[in-house]
Amino acid sequence: MDTKNKDKEKFIEDMFNKGILINKDIFEKELDETTIDKIEHEGDLIVLNNDYLEVISQQKSLVDWYEIDKYRVNSEKERNDDLYQAQLQNFKKSNLILNSPSISQEQEIISAESEIKNSKEGNIQENVSFSSSSDYSYFSSSNHYSSNIIDSLENDSTESLSSTSTETINKFTSPNKVEIVLSYQNKPYKYNIKDFTQIFTSRYRFLESLLRNRQELQNTMTINRILSKKEKEKIALIGLIENISETKNGNTILTMEDPTGKIKVLLSNSKSELYKQGKDLVLDEVIGISGVSSDKFVFAEEIVWPDIPSNNLLKKSYKEEYAIFLSDIHVGSSLFMKEEFDKFLQWINGNTGNEKQRLISEKVKYIIIAGDLVDGIGIYPTQIEELEIKDIVMQYDEFCRLIRKIPSDKEIILCPGNHDAIHLAEPQTSFDDKFAPGLFKIPNVTLVTNPSIINIGKTNNFEGFNILIYHGYSFDYYVNNVESIRNGGGYHRADLVMKCLLKRRHLAPSFQSTPYFPAHKEDPLLIKKIPDFFISGHIHYSKVANYKNVTMISGSCWQEKTSFQEKLGHEPEPARVPIVNLKTREVSILRFK
Repeated sequence: MDTKNKDKEKFIEDMFNKGILINKDIFEKELDETTIDKIEHEGDLIVLNNDYLEVISQQKSLVDWYEIDKYRVNSEKERNDDLYQAQLQNFKKSNLILNSPSISQEQEIISAESEIKNSKEGNIQENVSFSSSSDYSYFSSSNHYSSNIIDSLENDSTESLSSTSTETINKFTSPNKVEIVLSYQNKPYKYNIKDFTQIFTSRYRFLESLLRNRQELQNTMTINRILSKKEKEKIALIGLIENISETKNGNTILTMEDPTGKIKVLLSNSKSELYKQGKDLVLDEVIGISGVSSDKFVFAEEIVWPDIPSNNLLKKSYKEEYAIFLSDIHVGSSLFMKEEFDKFLQWINGNTGNEKQRLISEKVKYIIIAGDLVDGIGIYPTQIEELEIKDIVMQYDEFCRLIRKIPSDKEIILCPGNHDAIHLAEPQTSFDDKFAPGLFKIPNVTLVTNPSIINIGKTNNFEGFNILIYHGYSFDYYVNNVESIRNGGGYHRADLVMKCLLKRRHLAPSFQSTPYFPAHKEDPLLIKKIPDFFISGHIHYSKVANYKNVTMISGSCWQEKTSFQEKLGHEPEPARVPIVNLKTREVSILRFK
């Protein structure tokens, strides 16, 4: 082993001083200087063995060792090395594919991104709009022009509150004409196991009621009845996925349960489409299965999700006005993009852009910010080194100073994210006046919970648009665990994550994908009401798509890449603002960098 004058013992001692335990099996192969340098830059590495060494040698970016260590510990608990090796291979595959430019190019949504010029004239690129003829669509080009053609800045049932129920459906209209349709309050008390089972039971009952209306599941039986059958028979079942495993022959085995029992369901790899769908299944989600029962086993023929109905209508306003969507402002970070955010403020005040672009800024009536208003304190290791404002109250004071510059005729809706001064467990309550008193003093600001549903644009003749706002903390889990998302662009494809959640009618179907606040009679993360818009943030990469006439929009960010994001291989795309013409439902991306 050539360690440039470091012998093995010295190398082990140096790594130990860095907090890394060395397994001597790594010395079976020669370590070159490049690999040694990579090891020394892996700040979160705790143990180094041959498996980890192989991961390091293949990666182009730093590695999330917490995730790999979780796999290793779980496999040791289960005494299942095959599972660990399979997860390790998936991790390698995930990271390598994420760095492949050809994949992201193939999956890129076609959108017009142009810059706003600080002049009376400007180059106007093609309009972009959605086609409602198919269930899922990206932007489609339109050869006609209208006043929403823009894209970048260059100069570019009602329930009362109780100690156990905290969902509120607010029927009042706020002074700024934004109706809060669904919001939450979390009332703490001493929780027990029944609180968690109540969440799962309510989730199962609601999703079961949706699935029972599906034609494919008309002959649904309970699992207990299926287990009692002696002969082969065509059946359908609805259940929650307790476990997912794989046979030696590569078939997928689901353990599914309902209130009456558990049963094994086989997804054969000889049925390519079914097998492919099975790779996207996650723990705890509720699905329907049609297939054949045989000897206390089910051979699946079709998977059915709760999903959005195909006949969901695309609503349009009678009035030409606009809504814009931001997220992840991260005020207080030394990486906060002050210049770009100031360009945004100049545009929204009509002080920059060509004539058409200034006209649009006048017609913007709603500004929705989906969480992470500030960078917070102690959110990730070494964050303190990247903070310009190290006091949480002062961070919110600065955020308030900035948004007070937005004209008062624009209604601003704010929800919290994981960087805000709110508990992590979801649903997250609205902001606390102890930390952010200024937010409560701005008359055109509406504060909502995460998640929440608001209604905008309502008139005497139009019911308005229902907007589901969810910051997106659960997105990390689905990027890493749903194969089609992982291989289809990962963190660059928020639209795939949002489609996945809409199909499941739940914002975090896997219990481990986000912390839960258990004090609710009904699962608060269910998507019971079908929204017109589904708005998110969190992953710092803007994306827009349409799924069954639900417009899915992920906000961008206003922060340069952090050291933590670099370690995880994230590539943010900051300073983009999706803007929607509510009369036509056409969407463009406004670019400020």
